[in-house]
Amino acid sequence: MEKLMFRTYEEVESAVYEKVRERILNGRFLTTLLNGEFTEAQIREFALQYSYYSRNFPRVLGAAIAAMEPLDKWWVSIADNLWDEAGRGNPKGYHSRLFRTFLETAAPDVEISEEHVPHVPVAPAPKQAVDTFIGFLRSATPLQAMAAVGLGSELFAGEVMGLIGQGLKHPNYNKTRKLNVTFWIAHADSHEPRHYQLCKDILVGFTDPEDLETMYRAGVAMAMSEADFYDGIYDSIV
Repeated sequence: MEKLMFRTYEEVESAVYEKVRERILNGRFLTTLLNGEFTEAQIREFALQYSYYSRNFPRVLGAAIAAMEPLDKWWVSIADNLWDEAGRGNPKGYHSRLFRTFLETAAPDVEISEEHVPHVPVAPAPKQAVDTFIGFLRSATPLQAMAAVGLGSELFAGEVMGLIGQGLKHPNYNKTRKLNVTFWIAHADSHEPRHYQLCKDILVGFTDPEDLETMYRAGVAMAMSEADFYDGIYDSIV
């Protein structure tokens, strides 16, 4: 395996982000979405596929907590993220409910359970993304787990979700019904930037070159798994 030489955390952050820019921000899914080139039927399918990833993300965070050091500064930062998923104690703010407000407008013909689960088969791409993340965390060190969540997801989640929310406002997707994009905007505006900062506060304390490389490899592995997720959705709906 090629030895990478990082001197600072900022170099690691920049290197991960460059991969994200190439595979996700400039990827096929977001480019097509922002150009208004999907059909309403394809947006419907995206909503149904993302539903599985969204409602399973608390499991990802739970796996990350299990991998953390039993010290407050480690697990509390991830627990805070998980608490956001639970609406910080307000059932009306459960992320599963927030996503439902989008899902109901994107796929109004699909029956949804009281637990906000659409009655459709699970597609391969979101299941693989969730399984890959949880599988990585099962054997991860605390540093790998924190980097996987921080650099591998939260670093760019706010920007990606903001772009999705922006793209979903395109007139081409709102001809027959108006999409509710509250779920996407809420994440982009405040949730994800704060979640990343909580992880970064821990990660910046590790300055040894080997630790920096460990963080990079964990972050890129999970970020590229998410890139595969978006590519998988694109391939299944076009």
